[in-house]
Amino acid sequence: MARSAITSGNLFTKYSPSFFKIFVFFLVFLVFFIPIIRLVLLSLSSENGLSLSHYVEVLKNPVTWKTIYNTIIIVTGSTIISVFLGLLTAWIVAYTNVRHKKLLNLFIFLPFVIPSYITTLAWTQFMGVNGPVAKLLNILPGHIQPMNLYSLTGIILVMGISHYPLVYLLSGSVLRKIPRELEMAAKVSGGSKYISLRKITIPLALPGIASGGLLAFLASLDNFGIPAFLGIPANIRVLSTYIYEQIIGFGPSAFAKGAALSVILGIFAIIGTFFQWLLLRRSKQIETSRVDKEPRVILPGRMRLIIETLLWTFLIVTSLVPLLSMASTSLIKAYGLDFNLQNISFKHYEFILFSSSKVQGAIQNSLQLAFIVTLIGLFVGTYIAYIRVRKPSLLNKSIEVMVGLPYALPGTVLALAMIFTWLEPIPGWNPGIYGSIFILYIAYITRFLILQIRGSVTSLLQIDGSMEDAARTSGASPYYKWRKILIPLILPGLLSGAFLVFLTALTELTVSSLLWSSGSETIGLVIFNFEQAGNTTYSTAFSTIIVLLILIGFIIIFLFQKYWERKVLPNDDRN
Repeated sequence: MARSAITSGNLFTKYSPSFFKIFVFFLVFLVFFIPIIRLVLLSLSSENGLSLSHYVEVLKNPVTWKTIYNTIIIVTGSTIISVFLGLLTAWIVAYTNVRHKKLLNLFIFLPFVIPSYITTLAWTQFMGVNGPVAKLLNILPGHIQPMNLYSLTGIILVMGISHYPLVYLLSGSVLRKIPRELEMAAKVSGGSKYISLRKITIPLALPGIASGGLLAFLASLDNFGIPAFLGIPANIRVLSTYIYEQIIGFGPSAFAKGAALSVILGIFAIIGTFFQWLLLRRSKQIETSRVDKEPRVILPGRMRLIIETLLWTFLIVTSLVPLLSMASTSLIKAYGLDFNLQNISFKHYEFILFSSSKVQGAIQNSLQLAFIVTLIGLFVGTYIAYIRVRKPSLLNKSIEVMVGLPYALPGTVLALAMIFTWLEPIPGWNPGIYGSIFILYIAYITRFLILQIRGSVTSLLQIDGSMEDAARTSGASPYYKWRKILIPLILPGLLSGAFLVFLTALTELTVSSLLWSSGSETIGLVIFNFEQAGNTTYSTAFSTIIVLLILIGFIIIFLFQKYWERKVLPNDDRN
């Protein structure tokens, strides 16, 4: 029996992969690439064939140019804030001797882990007329008012704070890999710390800064929640919300205009990627593979205390206090009342958890979507990652690029591509996918599969291929190799990627806002609708529950990874 299993495994290895990889390539091409082509073609279609008439009509409208102006200002401003905050925090954590760095990492990543629309809700309560900032300013002379978040400045600030962890993550990893010997050589040669920073550290860290800046740029360009929550009430449009308004308006050429605007939005994403390529082309990539975690700048006691105080104040004010302010709003009997014992009530949580059928349906839909998408991602994403790492080829690279393309596109662009593709996959045939929850399944898989692939690739790269060669030489079947060798070693990384997919799918808003139908509402959509209807106490209560669940899941995954490392990995391989 064991011999037959081995033989069948060898036959599978010998004859199946080429055909199977070609099949996967065409499947990926149809699901991931064709929707984008159809979106572009629709933006060019007219009664007389291909035409630029929709672009001319859109660009003749002054509202479009005002929207493009708002988009450029908001995306540029928020990216600058993200790069500044991300690089500054990365340098402090990576190079100085500040204490409690693991706890600092947790607070830095909190704005990124929490969905941006929930972060926006938290900030509106924090800076609102009854929020803690307003109460503090009332004590001071001069009648100072809190910042108006329902403005260009407010959108830029919230978006910049939400996305700076992306720059921190990539900049910090690159900073730790810069050889300290180069900095020491500059010091010995008489160069000041400023010279060393300008001539050595910044140029060598530029790949990480540029990559993090691009992610922050794309995240700001893609973001729908922040400009929807803060911009729509103030009549401030960006391209993502303008496309949303066009589609829900159901005008005579709404889809075609939305397609044209989506292509324009995609062009901005391509321009940002091009600028990153220019920066990387001119950067100096001289870094070691060894991560140096030892501090390079030893701050004296008093200076270290000042830096730590400033850093912790910033993190608590930007990460924790707005969430606490949001939670306190969810506990008052009616919006606008002061937060005190007489006004505290749990009726909003009772409504969210037990009374509202719409909320319960949204929770069920989001959990099902997140679970199924995560499960598919674990199997399909890990397979694609495996052939990408172990059997690199042009075909396998093309598969990864096509799978990653929908995630690089703004969410509204992808949603429109899904509509145009699945409304009539074959001309004249409507399978009924659009207008049902199944289009959300397809869109989520298309958008989030790359997250699992990247997590699985990272895990597989840490395993020496000789272990698989030894198993193959010993006659082990592919099933035995995966069950006994690969899965035990890569499981923590697989679960991290799966948790990221699950969390992102569970709280998704941008794609769902254009693809939902009656009965297929999601968590993000219900929170958005509550806020748009003025039911702030319901939206904050629902958001507080989601934040607690996210933090609990985060802790469970962290504890499991530590347990698995102790169980599987030898002491020398643990981090």
